[in-house]
Amino acid sequence: MTSTDPAAAGAARAAGSTPSQIRRVAVTSAIGTTIEWYDFFIYATAAALVFSGQFFSTLSPASGTLAAFATLGVGLVARPLGGIVWGHFGDLVGRKAMLVASLLLMGVATVGVGLLPTYAQIGVAAPVLLVVLRLLQGLSAGGEWGGAALMSVEHAPPGRRGRYGSFPQIGVPAGLILAQLVFLVVSNLVTPEQFQAWGWRIPFLLSIVLVVVGLVIRLRVEESPVFAELRAQRTRSRAPIVEVFRSRPRELVLASLSFVANNAIGYVFLAYLLSYGTQVLEVPRNLMILVVIVGSVSWLVSIVGAAIWSDRIGRKPVYLTGSVLLVLWPVPFFLLIDTRAVALMIISVIVLTVALGLSYGPQSALFAEMFEARYRYSGASFSYAVGAVLGGGFAPLIAAALQSGFGTSMAVAGYMVGVAVLSLVAVLVIRETHRPAAPGPLS
Repeated sequence: MTSTDPAAAGAARAAGSTPSQIRRVAVTSAIGTTIEWYDFFIYATAAALVFSGQFFSTLSPASGTLAAFATLGVGLVARPLGGIVWGHFGDLVGRKAMLVASLLLMGVATVGVGLLPTYAQIGVAAPVLLVVLRLLQGLSAGGEWGGAALMSVEHAPPGRRGRYGSFPQIGVPAGLILAQLVFLVVSNLVTPEQFQAWGWRIPFLLSIVLVVVGLVIRLRVEESPVFAELRAQRTRSRAPIVEVFRSRPRELVLASLSFVANNAIGYVFLAYLLSYGTQVLEVPRNLMILVVIVGSVSWLVSIVGAAIWSDRIGRKPVYLTGSVLLVLWPVPFFLLIDTRAVALMIISVIVLTVALGLSYGPQSALFAEMFEARYRYSGASFSYAVGAVLGGGFAPLIAAALQSGFGTSMAVAGYMVGVAVLSLVAVLVIRETHRPAAPGPLS
């Protein structure tokens, strides 16, 4: 389609991002995704620590843990649908509106979990409602990342898309750190009995405060200049998900597969490790939470470093470095964790999270550069969500089942290596998207 209003298009381009707008968008993306992922990860933490007794009390402890991790995976299954819905409207009505909608939905679902009666109070309705609320979280998360990533990358100046695209990426470890800290504080302010009875609800109910803050911040952000130009030119796609499947099937498949390992291994770290350390290795809960927090800080720093590095040498070399490390490290990772020695456990998680950061930091820029603007939200969101389902959806459940079935962490390590090899092959086939010499903003 051609422009029907050149003057409007020129005005949209001229009104593009100023340095102050770029900084505001970057900070807003980081804060917004941190809140979103805080909501998502307090569920993962609660699934590892308390949901077995609260919602699956008729099962054995091991079976209850497996059931709790299964509900964790349900949220990931809903993410492709969220990616399709949010992607469609994000390409049709704008990035900003869908970011506000995703934050509202996540907040409602998270507070709902905090208010949900237990199995002892309402019987089988409790786990059923838990699954419904987790589905709503998944729908929200399926559209959140694409909007935040595109707002950052489409506002970014040439040569710095990786750097600014890292801001929504750091929301994952930042949200995890915040979730772990809140659980750590709450669990130390109440007795173990109080924590199991009602203390675990506090992190979920605190979400309402964070959501209000996030909404105030997001409503002040300017719409993406790329989408503003599409709207001015009247070149928006009426069926973006159909168009991206027709025009970019190769990119959809490769982008999805490239994310499988990062998501699967990331969920082993952020959800399964806590359960494994406390229940199998019998390491004190507070110590395991601190180990996860240290790894999350390492993850955050490596994301930023990897994104900046990708602006200098390209997306693919950085991705490859992280992907190779994800293949090589799972066995040493569990060998060090199994020692129960604090220093060795910390080394183990730092190396793992550096590998995760290398294969996650440049992702916003890479996915944005793989798809054209008129169907970019749909393409990026759908790829991200499908990769999340194939990788992280049931990774904690698979890890717990492998540990229970084989009685050794090496079975879990083997699973991690397998998914890492799959993603490594996809990354090897992906074409480099970074063009340092290309003038002008992303279009």
